[in-house]
Amino acid sequence: MTELPRWIPGQFYAAYHDAWSDTGVMPPQQLYNLYHILNHLNLFGRNQSQAETMMQQLLAG
Repeated sequence: MTELPRWIPGQFYAAYHDAWSDTGVMPPQQLYNLYHILNHLNLFGRNQSQAETMMQQLLAG
């Protein structure tokens, strides 16, 4: 969810990537973000096209 507001500095993401890259597996951020986009769509009726795009990208894999 940290990618949605776009105010967190790049150093955070660099450290996050370094920590996860040691495990050899990266978490599926886009799937996590989709949950919040769908929740926003449900609550406020916005971001439908963004949700559809994210789902298409995830399904394309």
